[in-house]
This record gives sequence, C-alpha cells and structure tokens, in this order.
Amino acid sequence: MKNVLSKVFAWMFLGLLVTFLTGYYISVNEYAAAKIFGGKMYIFVLLLEVVLALFLSARVDKLSPTVARICFLLYSFVTGITIGAIFITYELTSVIYTLLVTSTLFGLCAVFGKFTKLDLTKIGTYLFIGLIGIILCSVINIFIGSSRLEFLVSIGTIIVFSGFTAYDVQRIGYMDGYMEEDNLAIYGALRLYLDFINLFLELLKYFGKIKNND
Repeated sequence: MKNVLSKVFAWMFLGLLVTFLTGYYISVNEYAAAKIFGGKMYIFVLLLEVVLALFLSARVDKLSPTVARICFLLYSFVTGITIGAIFITYELTSVIYTLLVTSTLFGLCAVFGKFTKLDLTKIGTYLFIGLIGIILCSVINIFIGSSRLEFLVSIGTIIVFSGFTAYDVQRIGYMDGYMEEDNLAIYGALRLYLDFINLFLELLKYFGKIKNND
C-alpha cells in the first residue's frame, strides 16, 4: 500500500503542477486569455474537461498505463485552462495562500484516512448523498440567489470533500491488488486531484482577494 500511495501522490502533485502552471500561463498571456474566455472556446474546454474526467474514471482500469497517464495529464492541462480565470480574477498572493491552506487541510484529511482504524467505507454513501444535495442546492440557488444558502452549500462542500479525501485514501489502499498498480496510481491520483481542486475552489471564496483593476 505504501508504494501505491507514494505513486498516487506523485501523480496527483504532477497533475496539480500542470494545472496551476497552465492556469498562470493563460492569465499572463493576453491573447490566449482573450481567445479562450472571450468566445465559445471556453464552453468547448469545459465540455472536454467533463468528458475526460468521466472517460478516465470509467475506463482507467481498461487502459494501458501509458494511455492512462497521458489522459490524466491531458485532463490536468485542460483543467488548467479553466483555472486560468482564477489567476485573472484573484491576486496571486491570495491564490498561493489559499493553496497553502488547502494543502494543509488536504494533508490532515489524507493522514487521517491513511492511519485511522475506522472503516471509512461506511461513510461513502453519505458523502455521495451529501454531494448530490450540494449540487441540487447549487442549482436551486441559481434561481433564488440566497446568500445564506450559498454559504451553507460552500461549508457543506468543504466538509464533503474533506471526507472524500480521507475516504479515497483509505479506499485506494483497499483496492491495492485488485487493479494493475500503475493504473491504480492514476485512478487514485484523479480521485484525490478532484478532492483537492474542489476544496481549493471553495476555500478561495474565503481567502481569495479580488484584484483591484482601478
């Protein structure tokens, strides 16, 4: 398990590095930013991001390790394009600070998932139900625009993905031996990558400082 988790975290870190470097590059390249965020290309990028995530989640055990790695890095790159909007909107120092806060919270949850004697598989269903509830409340709030509901959804998202982080770390350990190790490393990296990104985006609402363009 130790060897698998080390590969998982290595690939997750590489994926995050690709994402944030891509996002930063987009933010400082005016032509690229205008091309992506000023037209229909952004919709295409969002759709491609969703398709890649679904494809990799569903087929990672059927792919060769090389193809799985390429798909994961491609997904990280595409996500980085959408993340570029963050670097355009928020001050870089606040983005870095939020990354540090997210890393701390993520690390604590991952350590808990690795070393706890509790069987976290029992909470998986509740976390999934919580995630569905968050999605439904987010859709409803588009129409009612409640700041209170938005706050509750944000807090719920942080709690749910903190739980998913611990759950996924333990689950990856349980899956060791049931999937080819290199493929399991990519599968685990994708799961934890998504946990990290979702935590980061929610925490950015509290720690991010919007640029003053005056």
